[in-house]
Amino acid sequence: MITERKDIQLDHRVISDLIESKSTVLDLGCGSGDLLHLLIKEKKIRGQGIEIDDQAIYKCVAKGLNVFHGDIDSGLAEFSDKSFDYVVLNQSMQQILHVDKVLTDALRVGKKVIVGFPNFAYYKSRLQMFFQGRSPVTASLPYQWYETPNLHFLSISDFKEYCRKKKINIQRSVCIGQKYKVLWLPNLFAQVGIFLILK
Repeated sequence: MITERKDIQLDHRVISDLIESKSTVLDLGCGSGDLLHLLIKEKKIRGQGIEIDDQAIYKCVAKGLNVFHGDIDSGLAEFSDKSFDYVVLNQSMQQILHVDKVLTDALRVGKKVIVGFPNFAYYKSRLQMFFQGRSPVTASLPYQWYETPNLHFLSISDFKEYCRKKKINIQRSVCIGQKYKVLWLPNLFAQVGIFLILK
C-alpha cells in the first residue's frame, strides 16, 4: 500500500514504503536530495548520497545531507560488500554509461537494491512515435531528444528480461502512472517502474 502523502511525489512514496525504518541507505545519483531527506525524516534511516552535479550537491548540503561528489560510473570500490541495507538508483540508471557495471556494484554493496526508471514503452510514447514519427515527450520522459540526459531507453519488460538473464531476483515491483499504481498491463500503461532486487 502506498503511503498517502499528497505533498510527496509518487515514486518517492513508493520507495519509502519499500524501505525498512532505521536502515542504512546509499542513494546513487541522489540529485538535490529530496528522497534522502524524506527517508531520513520519515524512516529514520542513516543515508549517504553520491551525486555528480555541483548545484544539486549544494542543495543537498542545504538540507543537511551527507553527499559525496562522484561519478557512479566510476564504481563503488570505496564501499565494502553489503555495507548498506539498501542502494537506491532512482531515475539515474537510464543516465549512466555502464549499467551492467553499476548494477553489479550496487548489488555487491547493498543487501537490496531499489531501481526506478521511466518506462519507454508507455502507450503515450508509443503513440507519439507511431503517429508523429518523433522521439516522445511525456511526464516521465520530459526532455526533447537534443537535451535529454537519458542514454538508455528501456521498458519494464526490458528490465524484467535483464534480471532474468543476469539471475537477479526481483523481490517486489511497483509500476505507477502520474497518480496511481498500475496493476494491469504495466509495460503499456505505467510511466515508471520501481523494482526491489537482490542477488
